[in-house]
Amino acid sequence: MTARRCVTDVAIVGGGIVGSSAALALRRMGLKVVLLERDLCGSRSSGVNYGGVRRQGRPLSQLPLAQRAHELWGRLPELIGTDGEYERSGHFKIARSAADMASLERYRALSQGFDLDLELISGERLRARCPWLGAKAVGGSLCPADGQANPRLVSPAFARAAERAGALVFERTPVDEVIGDRAGFTLRCGPTLEVRAPLLLNCAGAWAGQLAAQFGEPVPMHSGHPAMAVTEPMPHFMDWSLGVEGGGIYCRQVARGNLVLGGGAGVALDADRARSDRQAITTLARQAVELIPALRDAQLIRTWSGTEGYLPDREPVLGCSRTMPGLIHGFGFAGAGFQIGPAVGEVLAELARDGRSSTPIGAFGIERFAAQPGAAQAPAASAAPAAAAMAAASRPTSLPVLSHR
Repeated sequence: MTARRCVTDVAIVGGGIVGSSAALALRRMGLKVVLLERDLCGSRSSGVNYGGVRRQGRPLSQLPLAQRAHELWGRLPELIGTDGEYERSGHFKIARSAADMASLERYRALSQGFDLDLELISGERLRARCPWLGAKAVGGSLCPADGQANPRLVSPAFARAAERAGALVFERTPVDEVIGDRAGFTLRCGPTLEVRAPLLLNCAGAWAGQLAAQFGEPVPMHSGHPAMAVTEPMPHFMDWSLGVEGGGIYCRQVARGNLVLGGGAGVALDADRARSDRQAITTLARQAVELIPALRDAQLIRTWSGTEGYLPDREPVLGCSRTMPGLIHGFGFAGAGFQIGPAVGEVLAELARDGRSSTPIGAFGIERFAAQPGAAQAPAASAAPAAAAMAAASRPTSLPVLSHR
């Protein structure tokens, strides 16, 4: 069988919200794009996450990205042809102690200048506005323009929009091999497809660390599996999307009345599948009832999990490779990539076209892991940095890709 050969400006590995939004942004710039996705676009963590679209609570380093994304979310129908059930319903971070309230107050002071318009609410004002909250909630911080959306609609829609704009999108197409040299990249997908491009975007989610390591940039990333559940439809009583200061449960009610719940950790079934186990769901249900007593008799109708990539500092890797010219990374969003995903896609497109971005991303460089213990997790054959091999004339280096999102 003769393989189909595609020559393009940019190849993208990974069809989650980051890779797909990058493909759309690149097409809007007029660049040719091939997007390769092992499964279906948006079917992994981008499509099974909680669906919170929040800026509040992010590290200050991420707020410029979050603000850029906030503007893009406001234009969602124009960008991808659907509103994805996105609404700016407000995000309320719950405090369970005076120390939590003090922490929220510090965050409000530090985040001034990012137009979050945070409002601290406690005491009688809290009970008047949120009679459905349990006694364990003593106050909280409201970001009125944050909100929620349906990830199962939004994430695949970015890929479909990129395709309509002229990107070549290949689903159910695992990448078996990547060859990188001074001329660019060759990606082989079995016997049926070969893609050549001078630029490669690594947007492979929880599997992106393997590709980075094979180009001499290992990172200490591990997989996590959030426990998720949804209730039967209930009478609508809550508009805000909820989080908890210090971590724990998060919850939102959709227009149909169902409440989507998350918190705690599920378990991996194998390298590609995960689920919520009984203990995690029991703990999640207990915490939910403590904070929202109306859930005491609610029935859970579905539970699930997914696979996300976590780095030690809970910051993403976003920027150009330090070892391989033409390689650009965008991964490691630690369960918080849904809201900033569209902005990350635009940043990746700017890096591909211009070599720089208009949004500050200095905190996210992959070089911050260069000397960290535990980072060298690449196979022995990939131990030498690709840059050292490239220094010897233009001999190509064949680097097999193990898997990707």
